[in-house]
Amino acid sequence: MARIAGVDLPRNKRIEIALTYIYGLGRHAAKVVLDQAGVSLDKKSDDLDENDVRRIRDAIEGNFRVEGDLRRDTQLNIKRLMDLGSYRGSRHRRNLPVRGQRTHTNARTRKGPRRMAVKKQGAVTKK
Repeated sequence: MARIAGVDLPRNKRIEIALTYIYGLGRHAAKVVLDQAGVSLDKKSDDLDENDVRRIRDAIEGNFRVEGDLRRDTQLNIKRLMDLGSYRGSRHRRNLPVRGQRTHTNARTRKGPRRMAVKKQGAVTKK
């Protein structure tokens, strides 16, 4: 099993697909990496030898920001928006949709499960 950028690539998948398991690499970027590394797109991830893995790793490190660095940059950008007090930052702070979606009826993914209304029980009177 090949380990690239701190991620164990899945076994028995085409390397073009297996590279997409790395955060920050999609299909297009995976093709670019494999072209730079000189590795066939049809090769399976189990069939990679150490030279192929090293060339792929070098191509990724040289040209792409992936995994921890990319996650850190994204979190820093969100934190910057919140510190500035911008509208987008306030939406992030309140866990609401950031890009203008409606929230009256939808946005359940971002807002979480509905909060059920608490019903008060009637007062019990003694006879």
